[in-house]
Amino acid sequence: MPEQARDAAAACFLCARALGRRIEYHHPVPKSRGGRDTVPVHPICHRAIHAAIDNKALARDFADAEALRNHPDIARFLLWIADKPPDFHAPTRRRKT
Repeated sequence: MPEQARDAAAACFLCARALGRRIEYHHPVPKSRGGRDTVPVHPICHRAIHAAIDNKALARDFADAEALRNHPDIARFLLWIADKPPDFHAPTRRRKT
């Protein structure tokens, strides 16, 4: 099956909603930490991941989808995004530290 057709039928790694027209690829283990594998995600989900968690923490504690979904900021995001259409977009704000 061609990659585009496979991705169109797939769900987002983070939110598990159907993917829309725009698909980005997330490295569960960041490339800077030796990661090679990628998973399809919505652009807004991809931005939410990187706004909430730095690469070191992603590699150490959040490479697994379930662990990522249990992160407090991501869990809040998932509740908010759950009923949005696949191509929904809104500005993503970085967490204040």
